[in-house]
Amino acid sequence: MIKYPNGKVVKEKSPVSETSSKKKVSAKLHLSAMNRGMDLEEDINLSNEYYKEHDLCLITKRPTPINVVKVDYSKGAIITNAYFEKQSTTDYNGVYKGKYIDFEAKSTQIKTSFPLANITPHQIAHLKGVLRHKGIAFFIIEFVKNNEETYLLDASYIIEFYEKKERASIPYKDIVKYGHKIKRGYAPRLDYLKVIDEVYFNEK
Repeated sequence: MIKYPNGKVVKEKSPVSETSSKKKVSAKLHLSAMNRGMDLEEDINLSNEYYKEHDLCLITKRPTPINVVKVDYSKGAIITNAYFEKQSTTDYNGVYKGKYIDFEAKSTQIKTSFPLANITPHQIAHLKGVLRHKGIAFFIIEFVKNNEETYLLDASYIIEFYEKKERASIPYKDIVKYGHKIKRGYAPRLDYLKVIDEVYFNEK
């Protein structure tokens, strides 16, 4: 408390400790990191909307399966307890130029590699089935800390890497070498159709 000559009394603000300040910044960064995967999903969803509006393709996001545990029928069958199940297939599927398209979108905070831990055996089996039936299957992988670089990587490469089990992650340099960089823009936000044309339809 400070008393000035004119009689005015001013309470001093409690000093914010450096540790407290760092904790707040760290918490904000953590929340930002948690939302990065959703940012990639939003970019793809907006791109799909653009493609649909311009009648370029029809690709949609699969809904995440929900396991219902409890329903309150006294209020008109309201779900009161449920949980999300792990996706057994992939995030997106649809049709483009007469070809079935199927892909998974992943975002990683790791700069040097893409971890395979969050890919399930069911997803690998599903993608193998897509390839067996001559569909187009791939992953869209975003490296958040590498300036949000985003690559399209054919599913066959990841399936082979996954089944060899030589490493728990794919090196970033390999994804740069064997993948195809997707450019970001305004509309579409993430123009992955252009890469599909170059890779699967030999159109540049």
